[in-house]
Amino acid sequence: MGKLGHLSARILMGQIFLLSGVFKITGYAATQGYMEAMGIPGIMLPLVIALEVGGGLAIILGWKTRWNAAALAVFTLVAAAIFHRNFADHMQQIMFMKNLAITGGLLLLVVHGAGGFSLDNRRRR
Repeated sequence: MGKLGHLSARILMGQIFLLSGVFKITGYAATQGYMEAMGIPGIMLPLVIALEVGGGLAIILGWKTRWNAAALAVFTLVAAAIFHRNFADHMQQIMFMKNLAITGGLLLLVVHGAGGFSLDNRRRR
């Protein structure tokens, strides 16, 4: 797969965070209400948006990939534990497992880095 494979993987991994952050901006009040209903202070929403949009873009561009992937992996596990812990609901089980799978992909980025066609790789030359 080489350089294009790494780039494709980063785009696919990063886009879920980038789009999720953008959707939180466009549905700010609803997202804030949902967070508060789950016991998370709504004042945390700007930090969540910054992490998702910034981290997603960083992964896509391959900038400080290992650090951003590690931060998003922790965030994704915490989100799974907070928002998808109702295992009596089959959809919540699936969402929990989706978060675990995303965390696995992020951990691969932590271990292997951005690969080709990345800002990280460009800086090494």
